[in-house]
Amino acid sequence: MRSLPLPLALTARLSPVVVLAVAGWALSSGPATQAADAPATQKSGDASPSAPATAAVSKTYSSAPAPCDSLSTKTVKSLVPGAKSAGKEIPSTDSKLRRTCSWNALKGYDYRWLDVSFEITASDDAAEKSYEERVGNKSGGGAVPGIGDSGYSVVNLTTEDKQQTREGVVMVRASNALVSVTYSGSDFESKTAPSTDEINKGAIKAAKEAVAALEDGQKS
Repeated sequence: MRSLPLPLALTARLSPVVVLAVAGWALSSGPATQAADAPATQKSGDASPSAPATAAVSKTYSSAPAPCDSLSTKTVKSLVPGAKSAGKEIPSTDSKLRRTCSWNALKGYDYRWLDVSFEITASDDAAEKSYEERVGNKSGGGAVPGIGDSGYSVVNLTTEDKQQTREGVVMVRASNALVSVTYSGSDFESKTAPSTDEINKGAIKAAKEAVAALEDGQKS
């Protein structure tokens, strides 16, 4: 079989950039003051003021699960023929909050790439805000019912050097966690790409398994 160069759009993906979101907070309080020589009518012992209670933010998920363990071997083999089922985890500067695993393989002339990412945010509200922003930047898709608290999928076709590539993205919010799946494919012999239906169904299948792995990890 002759060796074929990958399109620039695909080879560029071999160097993923990991983005770390850093959160910080500050808590300050001031001492209470008492006036000297208070009037006799004032009772200093009647009240004992206390500092206002700080409400802790309830978080369903505190850490990201192992992304390379989130999909079954059967699913990996069906979506990325020829890929190692173990996948390859992308290095992260904070693996507790963000983790990504990738599978890719060229079998014959068919190329497939699959990414599964988990991101843990500070709260449900923060996750919802980030989810809405990402969905807003990926117009043209539609809701995916029955997955997490919110699910969205979109499929796009690109052409470079007469080679088509079709990519599907599924984004899910589950409480304070965000799950993202990217699934793409190309046929280097025909220069065409897999159908929208194939890519979309594959991405949704992977997303459902990833969300299930997230939920199972929280229970254990």
